[in-house]
Amino acid sequence: MANDSPPSTDASESPFTHVPIEVTVTVGKARPLVKDLLNLGEQAILPLDKRIEDPVDLYIGDRLIARGELQELEGDQAGQLSVRLTEVVDLKSGATKA
Repeated sequence: MANDSPPSTDASESPFTHVPIEVTVTVGKARPLVKDLLNLGEQAILPLDKRIEDPVDLYIGDRLIARGELQELEGDQAGQLSVRLTEVVDLKSGATKA
């Protein structure tokens, strides 16, 4: 028996909703001189351009999608890093929603 109902436009029923996507979390950038980079070794410290309390940026590819705070999970996932979102970009308009 054929299904004569129109195809659903609900995004939650799209086959693409089950496709995994990689999100990159950026905590900061470093800009060392090449000579300093060549001298780095085990236990070296590379300062970043952000402070520990600064928000991290979440990207899909090169597109900023959100900002958040790093957190450590508790319970049986203790020690696992996670991100609590504090701002989310409206992907349709490009505006940030807090």
